[in-house]
Amino acid sequence: MPELVTINIENHVADVRFNRPEKYNALSHEMMRAMAAAIERIAEEKTVRAVVVSGEGRGFCAGLDFENFSAMETGQQNHLSDLVERYGDNIGNLAQFIAYGWKQLPMPVIAAIHGVAFGGGCQIALGADIRLCRPDAKLSIMEMKWGLIPDMSASQTIRDLISIDVAKELYFTAKIISGEEAARLRLVTRTCEKPYDEAMVLAAEIAGKSPTAVRAAKKLLNEVWHGRDDGRGLLRESELEMTLISRKNQIEAVKANFENRKPVFTDPE
Repeated sequence: MPELVTINIENHVADVRFNRPEKYNALSHEMMRAMAAAIERIAEEKTVRAVVVSGEGRGFCAGLDFENFSAMETGQQNHLSDLVERYGDNIGNLAQFIAYGWKQLPMPVIAAIHGVAFGGGCQIALGADIRLCRPDAKLSIMEMKWGLIPDMSASQTIRDLISIDVAKELYFTAKIISGEEAARLRLVTRTCEKPYDEAMVLAAEIAGKSPTAVRAAKKLLNEVWHGRDDGRGLLRESELEMTLISRKNQIEAVKANFENRKPVFTDPE
């Protein structure tokens, strides 16, 4: 049986691919476990400086496996206990972790979206730091279609991207939008014809910067973006800057610029 999620690490970039193409990478329980394991593995990879997440086959991720909905219809499936059970030491359950976990990784994560990103698949993409999307891709926060609310961390990620009224329209209607419309709404970062290729180029560019500085930048923005205490935000800037100034990677960045050469950075400890 092929791996449900593949990981290839090369030149400090982790190429993560959902590998259930015959099902549009739909979220079976086994698939979710494989995604969680991928996040946990990358979190421990000190050499990884950027991550690209994509889907094999004709789509990024079609959301919850249709068989799960069929079981709901007949009353055969009831995993309510799974919703309140936290996944390990994480703040969310398993389904939330496979989306929010990308945001929690210390290094930047880029989602390359093609085909469909429906329901949970869309919420997984929202957990990335950057989303590159084909113009003709189809996205939907689709849970309302099934009488549900989005419960894979979208409430905590979509607020980083769009206004609350637009979020409510997407939640209430479960409407399907194109990649072009998603870019106009700022649900995705930008559209491009080859999102995977462009994501890999962008990841390589990020991987060429100081990994300690990049991780500090992600940490800072995630912590203070919605903070109401400006003073705390400014202090956090200073605290994180103090972890970088005059350290090995910062000195190397300065030297490389002055010497007009490619920097050679040290991976975070």
